[in-house]
Amino acid sequence: CTYPGPPRTPFALHCAEAFPDRKIVVLSKTCSEESNTHYAQGGIAAVMDRLKDSYEKHIEDTLISGDGLCNEEVVKLVVHEAPARMQQLMDWGVPFDREAAGLELGREGGHSANRILHVKDYTGASVSDTLLLRARETNNISLREDEFVLELLTADKQCTGALIKSKTGVYAVNAHYTMLAGGGAGQVYDLTSNPLVATGDAMAMAIEAGAALQNMAFVQFHPTVLYNPEAEQPFLISEAVRGYGAVLRNHEGEEFMYKYDPRGSLATRDIVARAIFMEMKTSRKAHVWLDLRHLDAVDFAKKFPTISGRVKDL
Repeated sequence: CTYPGPPRTPFALHCAEAFPDRKIVVLSKTCSEESNTHYAQGGIAAVMDRLKDSYEKHIEDTLISGDGLCNEEVVKLVVHEAPARMQQLMDWGVPFDREAAGLELGREGGHSANRILHVKDYTGASVSDTLLLRARETNNISLREDEFVLELLTADKQCTGALIKSKTGVYAVNAHYTMLAGGGAGQVYDLTSNPLVATGDAMAMAIEAGAALQNMAFVQFHPTVLYNPEAEQPFLISEAVRGYGAVLRNHEGEEFMYKYDPRGSLATRDIVARAIFMEMKTSRKAHVWLDLRHLDAVDFAKKFPTISGRVKDL
């Protein structure tokens, strides 16, 4: 298997188990850690507390958030499979936060119950590091860094591998299966919390190989990053901060989100992003405010050490 772009190691690990006699090649155009996954702060939604939550509630929340555009059968499948996949991540070594009663479950926008598994505010890095370590320990997985896929190789309308540029030259990899995991194209936008590697390479390669792209209108914008015009890369502020109790305010001090959605600051990302844009357009200001003044500063620093540290450094 060739696996261009920022690695999605669960796929490689599943391939290694399913095809123990095959070699799985994972390619990254920079280091293996550089990916959207690595920078994700919040967590992963799954029904882990059946006393306070249910599959039905999670499915309902997802369908509402999807605004009528979801494939309901896929939603049901993902929701029902999520707890087993979270258990697998824990078995592999991901240290999700715990409290006395069990997993410490947070809440994020669009969710009516606490169902977010997390590792402080660096969940993505913890998941990525754990899976990469496991991949490096798997004999039939080869992680190759600083290797850029120039194009996909095809024959008879089938993908047969990839042409790759490495530090030492250009070479081809022939593959029975090829998966693209390029991390999207966030860098086509002036402001994005996506890493610098998210430049749409995988989509471009797919088009050149003759693949048809679908749902190109669905570009996810994370609505809250730290306002700093001088920063080269905007610093993400997880929506888990709003799940913890922070609220969005405009320059008049108004908690404006209730004008746009009854869930207030816990509305879904698309609604929050549009609301922030409208407030900025109306006020002609370059930002809005995320108010944490009513929250316990000591507890906040424990739960969100990365965010707390960055804000203190300003």
